[in-house]
Amino acid sequence: MTKGFLAVALLAISVVAEAQQPARIRGVVESFDGKTLVVKDAGSVQVGDKTELVYTQPIKLADIKAGDFLGVTSTKGPGGQLTAYEVRRFPKPLNPGHRPFDGGPNQTMTNATVGTVAQSSDGRELTLTYDGGSQKITVPQDASVSDLVPGKPSQLVPGARVNLTHGPDRVALRVQVSPPKPAQ
Repeated sequence: MTKGFLAVALLAISVVAEAQQPARIRGVVESFDGKTLVVKDAGSVQVGDKTELVYTQPIKLADIKAGDFLGVTSTKGPGGQLTAYEVRRFPKPLNPGHRPFDGGPNQTMTNATVGTVAQSSDGRELTLTYDGGSQKITVPQDASVSDLVPGKPSQLVPGARVNLTHGPDRVALRVQVSPPKPAQ
């Protein structure tokens, strides 16, 4: 009976802990009234006084230098080569390492320090280093490159892209907002 009780208690604790983990929403802003942020096809969250707003300020790839700390979202090609589609310069190191990215198949996230920057036939090649490893990533001309800077509620406009986390109460903990994509 003691083992059964212990198993049930551990299961209950793990369910509660999982329920308290922040949830992620990625999508496009449908509307924002100053408090309620509606993300197309993902529902709504509340934006409160304690919500951290971060804006992805576009910069040029040439602004990236050795020693910068980046978050790079890449796709893995057939030969294992990494090609970036988003490069974010962070104000300080955050979760260094290289791992699969939950945005889709064959996608990776590398948070690391720029070791070298070189020109390649397909764009610029960054060598990113972190404890325990390094990655070479090609950054084509059409990759999104930006600085992460403090954001403002006025940037949560229809069409802006967001990547946010929220608690079980659906209050946003952190909202990263990118400018709307230009019309094609």
